[in-house]
Amino acid sequence: MKSELFNYLEDVNFAEKDPALIESEIISMYESITNRTLSRGDPVRLFLNAIILAMIQQRNIIDIAAKNKLLAYASGSYLDHIGAMLGVSRLSASRAVSTCEFTLSTAQNFYVFIYEGMRVSAGDGLTFSVTEEGEIPPGNLTCTCTVMCTEAGEKGNGYVPGQINRINDILPYIMSVRNITESNGGSDVESDENFRERIHIAPESFSSAGPVNAYAYYARTAHNDIIDVAVLGPPDTQPGHVEIYPLMTGGELPGDEILESVYKTCNAEDIRPDTDYVSVKKPEVLNYAVNVHYWIDERNSAGSYAIQNKVLEAIHDWEKWTRIKLGRDINISELTKRIILAGAKRCVINSPEFTAMKKNQIAVVTDEMIIYGGLEEA
Repeated sequence: MKSELFNYLEDVNFAEKDPALIESEIISMYESITNRTLSRGDPVRLFLNAIILAMIQQRNIIDIAAKNKLLAYASGSYLDHIGAMLGVSRLSASRAVSTCEFTLSTAQNFYVFIYEGMRVSAGDGLTFSVTEEGEIPPGNLTCTCTVMCTEAGEKGNGYVPGQINRINDILPYIMSVRNITESNGGSDVESDENFRERIHIAPESFSSAGPVNAYAYYARTAHNDIIDVAVLGPPDTQPGHVEIYPLMTGGELPGDEILESVYKTCNAEDIRPDTDYVSVKKPEVLNYAVNVHYWIDERNSAGSYAIQNKVLEAIHDWEKWTRIKLGRDINISELTKRIILAGAKRCVINSPEFTAMKKNQIAVVTDEMIIYGGLEEA
């Protein structure tokens, strides 16, 4: 299946795979050569059908193998090989991180050290460990340390402040621990679609990170859950200033740890031009409400319940589609099209209105009212 990234390209087929057409070609060829008509039950025709089945399978294999040499179609290890030609490798799974505050039972007159590797948890079997040694100075009660999940993947994400509150490795004088930031940054192995887009823009990185797409490429390498990046420079910023806005899977905003990772990647001396001042920020959020009124043709009354579900799904898909791309306009024409294709006869979009978005903005729905107006005559 072709990636949406290459929708502007026509589909290509390297081998004819239509079973009816292949059967017709083979039977016609045999009848032409032998000057003999084959009936449906003719043993020769039954034998040829077995050959035709093998040919259909073979042509499918040929088509898939050829398409996997193209960036628009490749997947899995085939995509890895295409990336290797440009020196781009798939990002491996990463572990979630958070910031924890350690508290003493009483202040001490000496330094209390939080050692690297000390484990904490939320009591559900998943543990986090301190990444760098921390210290609580004499007279103080607390210090903060970065902790990282001991297992890679998305499972370490989403622990809200205060949820990581158990000390797995006992340390003298430490009374309690609590995370003060939500854990984030954990991800599975980079998806084909993210990897494909990084390969697509990889040639931009062959120079320094001056071009917009070069900054976007390097920002994406910081974490495999970054699905989009907006890069602003002059005239949208002050001369010499570059602002980078990463967006995470599902249209989520990046946490502080992700912003820091993107900054370290894009601000490296061998990537950033000497004249650029780089900053990494969260995308700007524009909130909007959805208020939709729709009707169904009375001729479709028997399937009206299914249509209502499809309309609801279409609206939710549009809300997600609007959110997962930076700078994507709030396009009510697209919403109307999806509602009609879902089976509605007509609809009235009371809100939102069409809104042009800036390159560093995403649209997020905060309120929703979807009203089914009933059946209407054609």
